[in-house]
Amino acid sequence: MQGYILKFGAMSGLLVITPMIIGMVAGGQDSFAAGEAFGYTLMLVAFSLIFIAIKRYRDRELGGVIRFGQAFLLGLGIAAVAGVAYVSVWELFLYTSDYAFISEYSDGVIAAERAAGADAARIAEVEAQMAAMTENYGKPWFRIPITFSEIFPVGAIVSLISAAILRKPGVLPA
Repeated sequence: MQGYILKFGAMSGLLVITPMIIGMVAGGQDSFAAGEAFGYTLMLVAFSLIFIAIKRYRDRELGGVIRFGQAFLLGLGIAAVAGVAYVSVWELFLYTSDYAFISEYSDGVIAAERAAGADAARIAEVEAQMAAMTENYGKPWFRIPITFSEIFPVGAIVSLISAAILRKPGVLPA
């Protein structure tokens, strides 16, 4: 099972991080909302490999039958490997860009509040929140779990659904 976790986790991670790298290098940080939507769509596409891995493992290694728990753990392992790849590339990007992301993100949030016509009290509140976020984001023990939590829950949900479907031997038999 470890081989499947490493192989499919690496492929899932690569499917997520390759467009992410291209977008960061070519596109900058123009629209965070559009970037998030695109990023989560990529994650779903990449994590479709969890379904493929569970089915392949069930059919090739287990004779067409897999227990829910075993399938779910396989999927979680794949999601974890992809998550580690995602966090590693994000940390590398932050390092090579002088950690400018959080400042740009904070400025964007504050600008959005101003554009929405927020009053001075609301803008001051958002500025304080963003200042605290910027300070905390500089700490790896704060930033790394947040980054991992962006991708891993998507993989966990895909794992849960895939395990529930593929535990039935009659679904897509070998």
